[in-house]
Amino acid sequence: MAELSIKHVKIRGIAACVPERVEENKDYTRIPQEEIEKYIQTTGVVRRHCAIHDGSICTSDLCQKAAEKLIADLGWSKDEIGLLVFVSHTTDYRLPATACVLQDKMGITKNCLAFDITLGCSGYLLGMGTVGSIVQNGTIKKALVMVGNTQSEYASYEDRSMYLLLGDAGTVTALEYTEDDDYDQMDFSYMTDGSGRASVIVPDGGSRNPTNAHSFEYEDCGDGIRRTRLHEKMDGTDVFSFAMFNVPRNFKALSERINLDKEKVDYMLIHQANKFLMEKLRKKLGFEPEKCPYNIHEFGNTSGATIPLLMVTNLKKELESRPLTLCMTTIGVGFSLGSGCIHTNKIIVPDLMYL
Repeated sequence: MAELSIKHVKIRGIAACVPERVEENKDYTRIPQEEIEKYIQTTGVVRRHCAIHDGSICTSDLCQKAAEKLIADLGWSKDEIGLLVFVSHTTDYRLPATACVLQDKMGITKNCLAFDITLGCSGYLLGMGTVGSIVQNGTIKKALVMVGNTQSEYASYEDRSMYLLLGDAGTVTALEYTEDDDYDQMDFSYMTDGSGRASVIVPDGGSRNPTNAHSFEYEDCGDGIRRTRLHEKMDGTDVFSFAMFNVPRNFKALSERINLDKEKVDYMLIHQANKFLMEKLRKKLGFEPEKCPYNIHEFGNTSGATIPLLMVTNLKKELESRPLTLCMTTIGVGFSLGSGCIHTNKIIVPDLMYL
């Protein structure tokens, strides 16, 4: 496992923003109501907040709104922010990096390191580990980890396996260097298995398979599912098998390395993929239901944003009022997988925002 331990970094705050527009799964017209109800019961997804994909709301817009509010609440000067990392696979452009766009739009100092990380559901833990590793050096004092996706864009309306699952969100976490010993210890464990890259993929639109006339043609994929090669396709069986074997193994490696006492863990935050998988993982990881909050019913699977969004929606009061020990697990496109244990101490958490 690839492992990171972050010291001398404080988590100062976290914020999230979702589109105002809501799609109710019960209103889906492609399958009978009985099947929709069964789908909702299995996945846990009742509704989703989804952008209209006409360029008016991008992932960066959601992240920016969350960041502007958090920066104001923290009392930070934008001239002090030395690092901005944007973690997403729904960027504004193929180039330039969306982090550079955000630096300019937000008026953050030009003396800022800004770059993108292209990852999906595992993006939050990878972003926190990357930015934390840089900040703990002490030469950059304040940083923003912006994580989100507007991936409902990738779902074909005629693919019930994806369309009823995916939601959109943008988040930001503020990190600050401290020389004191009261830093918020963060530990991470990662693994990657690119042999599973075809299990969750948008086949066309990149340099390997450029967009062409056939990219827009709908294909009959069986079981009433139709999509183009510009839509996301997922082999749910492959994802489930990979997750059930590797997530517990990865979390065990982290737990043993840091001598984790599960009794001292306040919450285990499982990537909000779908209720069936989350419950299987919760039981295999050995955590009681009260330690594993869910918000998938309201937001669906928001990719890399699920864990920070969960912190804002379900743990706001506790994050603001007392120290917490939080464990986290994620599995994402790639396959990319991560586990983490972070400590927070009375951080600033603005109310969930809408755009």
